[in-house]
Amino acid sequence: MSRPFGAEETVDLYEKFQALENHVSGLIIGQQHLVNRMLIALLCDGHLLVEGAPGLAKTRAIKVLSQSIEGDFHRLQFTPDLLPADLTGTEIYRPQDGTFQFRAGPLFHNLILADEINRAPAKVQSALLEAMEERQITVGSKTYPLPPLFMVMATQNPIEQEGTYPLPEAQLDRFLMHAVVDYPSAEDERRILVLNREEAKARASDPFSPPAELPEADVMAARGEILRLHLADELERYIVDLVLATRDPERIDRELAGAVQFGASPRASIAIDRTARAHAWLRGRDYVGPDDIQAVAPDVLRHRVLLSYEAEADGLTPDAFIDGLIAGVGVP
Repeated sequence: MSRPFGAEETVDLYEKFQALENHVSGLIIGQQHLVNRMLIALLCDGHLLVEGAPGLAKTRAIKVLSQSIEGDFHRLQFTPDLLPADLTGTEIYRPQDGTFQFRAGPLFHNLILADEINRAPAKVQSALLEAMEERQITVGSKTYPLPPLFMVMATQNPIEQEGTYPLPEAQLDRFLMHAVVDYPSAEDERRILVLNREEAKARASDPFSPPAELPEADVMAARGEILRLHLADELERYIVDLVLATRDPERIDRELAGAVQFGASPRASIAIDRTARAHAWLRGRDYVGPDDIQAVAPDVLRHRVLLSYEAEADGLTPDAFIDGLIAGVGVP
């Protein structure tokens, strides 16, 4: 793997993030894709939706990440009886002086885990998604800004749909990426057993102490470096062609005519541009290649494409649809 060209500060930032990725991957075994997507979301100042069965280290992953960077972490278990004020905070009446004092809610932390977001009703989901988009919270007549470093990782459990409130497609668009987490391999699962046993021994003999934290200033500096990566004009057109193909897929494959109700919005083009840059930077390059775009496109487009009822009845999935578009759109 090559290192990015440029000033010594740039190389130092890259090495710090490589160390961060290696540290998190060493504690989240078999989920390299999830670790990479978390870091991309962090570098792109975006939010991540993760879908996977219980027990696949989704909660552990963001906890380990939060312990490794400067900032505080809060986990929110979404339930049907949750209220918007449970997230945003509320004004508390002070009888001693007859005034109201705002008590901030858990959204004012840097890293938020919204566990099983589809178990909360629409008002709670709306409060979270508004905070994600606007980076501020309004309570009464006052508006409170959220921290500059603010990232939400929301999880969905795909195996239990009873008593859930699926996120509307328009609100899913607020997430930078939608990552799907699968089961680890047999070898990785054996390594998980060893790691769990070693961690239990360490806790019994010596309390866990997290490693040195990556400063928030380094995260902000790395975000600036990513925006300066070279992206050729031909690849900009390639990104736009991919997104346009989600709206008019029959021009790629006539068999896909009528397969889509709604394609991806321009927000998808912006997301592919940003995430492809972060993907290239994490691999030590100072330019974006077609492989970077193709690597991030499924996670960017998966939740932004709404297939028609007929296409779903025929067994077409969003992933298969997106793979077909990537294969059909010519690489410059």
